[in-house]
Amino acid sequence: MPLQIRAFDADHPSDLLDLEWHLPLEQWSDKSLVALPRGISRHVVRFARAGDEVVAIKEVSEWAAVREYGLLRDLDRLGIPGVDPIAVVTGRVAADGSPLEPALVTRHLNGSLPYRSMFETTMRPGTVNRLLDALAVLLVRLHLVGFAWGDCSLSNTLFRRDAGAYAAYLVDAETGQIQPELSAGQRDYDIELARVNIAGELMDLEAGGSLHPSVDPVTFAEAICSRYNDLWHELTRESVYPLDKRHYIDRRIRRLNDLGFDVAEMQIQRSPGGDTVTFLPKVVDAGHHQRQLLRLTGMDTEENQARSLLNDLDSWMTTQDDYAPGDPMGLGARPEVLAHRWVRQVFRPAVRMIPADLRRSMEPAQVYHELLEHRWYLSEAAGYDVGLDETVADYLSDVLPHIRDPNELVAEPAPEAE
Repeated sequence: MPLQIRAFDADHPSDLLDLEWHLPLEQWSDKSLVALPRGISRHVVRFARAGDEVVAIKEVSEWAAVREYGLLRDLDRLGIPGVDPIAVVTGRVAADGSPLEPALVTRHLNGSLPYRSMFETTMRPGTVNRLLDALAVLLVRLHLVGFAWGDCSLSNTLFRRDAGAYAAYLVDAETGQIQPELSAGQRDYDIELARVNIAGELMDLEAGGSLHPSVDPVTFAEAICSRYNDLWHELTRESVYPLDKRHYIDRRIRRLNDLGFDVAEMQIQRSPGGDTVTFLPKVVDAGHHQRQLLRLTGMDTEENQARSLLNDLDSWMTTQDDYAPGDPMGLGARPEVLAHRWVRQVFRPAVRMIPADLRRSMEPAQVYHELLEHRWYLSEAAGYDVGLDETVADYLSDVLPHIRDPNELVAEPAPEAE
């Protein structure tokens, strides 16, 4: 069978033709390879230059290469941090006519490092903790979209420095599978594998003298279980709040945002007595808020503004008598109808309460976001949900006078006197 390169995500797939596919990957010359840190893998993996790009090449069976490519592509669509699949190469033949193993080609993740390279200089315990925090966040994200990893470990992860923290990226999906939803047993299995694998990897570093003396491999490996469980609980727990404590929902959303997760939508239900609301957050891909707000209201805003406005809209909907999500009889008002009612009855009146000449050139969405932020602070201090009228009055007297017009920041400085 002739050489076949099924390139799915390459800007210039012909660049892959120039690589030494007629040789086993271990025998490729320096003219093709790029010297980058490599992690431990059960397969032969090398970095090569294809045109202007650096790619990672892994020799693996055709079935495994096609399957892993598909999984990586699915995870990319779901917004999961991972390496980008580029191509599957089959039909490789050596000079003597003997067949060579197919290969999976992925794009090199710029700025990323395997964990062993990061431990070349002994990492302090606090840094190791941040590394494990990043891995716990990645595992939670995978489980939220129904991906059972089957081999969670430091070796199958790449890390990028992210200010004072780290971001983790999945690099090996060979053992994974995607399902509509994972059972508690499937998640526990992944967590237990992570604990065992990480303990072994840290013990290996300890034997090589690359682990800080105060880092106990078993204790640190067990800590990822508690990190994962705490994060999973915070993301998926159902909360019940008094109806007049709507700012509690804002507090929960802020806590999730601080953990690095966006609340893309919420399930909110009122109790039959109308005195409590049940709140369950959901997490989805970036940019969801802009698209959702545009679909519901026609307003085109920035992402953070859209998130803020949608959170308020969702909370306000629970106060409406014809709000009936999931009603099988279809008797409740459609979300679009409620959203336009919110625009007419809540959003526009609130914005109009701020005199046009005092808005400091802020767009209406930003004005309303500022009011929501101020209402949240007032409600936290008061211990009850402060209404918009009281919020606007306080905002006009105590906040707005101290906000400079952004146009003043770009004014040309006056010329100096001669």
